[in-house]
Amino acid sequence: MLANAQGPRSVRLPAGADFATLDRLPHGVSGTNMGHRLSKIVTRTGDAGETGLGDGSRVAKDSPRIEAIGTVDELNSVLGVLLAEPLPDAIAKSLTDVQHDLFDLGGELSIPGHFAITDAHVARIEAAVEVFNAELAPLKEFILPGGSRAAALAHVARTVCRRAERLLIRLAATEAVSERSRVYLNRISDLLFVLARSINRAAGRPDVLWQKERSRGG
Repeated sequence: MLANAQGPRSVRLPAGADFATLDRLPHGVSGTNMGHRLSKIVTRTGDAGETGLGDGSRVAKDSPRIEAIGTVDELNSVLGVLLAEPLPDAIAKSLTDVQHDLFDLGGELSIPGHFAITDAHVARIEAAVEVFNAELAPLKEFILPGGSRAAALAHVARTVCRRAERLLIRLAATEAVSERSRVYLNRISDLLFVLARSINRAAGRPDVLWQKERSRGG
């Protein structure tokens, strides 16, 4: 049984390799059952174009909920690529924490009515934005994605995060979605913008400034 705001109810973990839909060992789900499900990768249960949610229901793989889950998973994967780059320890730790949060968010989205992202998650990201931004020079111009490779990857992650946020907003138009989760993704995009600048600063690379008055055309 999984306890949530509406009281306890039965939850079945999604089958096979739908890792984006797994909340990390929700209360009442045994590690033994989790192990059995993760060891079976090819299930063929999604061959008809549907997939299972954590509450046992089946939905189309192109449904708004699965689009949102998949994009949160995509964001987590892009962060994994970014973390493969040499990064200052504080930035790497912050991004790793976000990866764990995003896995929780995928679990939340896979179980309608379950809430994993809290005000504390949002507050932690807001605090991180303040800390990293305080070390940067005031920004007087718009910047372009670029500089170091790691900074460019942070900008790629930022744009994927924005898309995930838009998909949650779209999902919320027809189904219940936690407002905290939407706010959390909004704050993550802010954090990634600041971290891109921090990464360039650590690498000794300047921000790439948008040149408003540059010559256009041939």
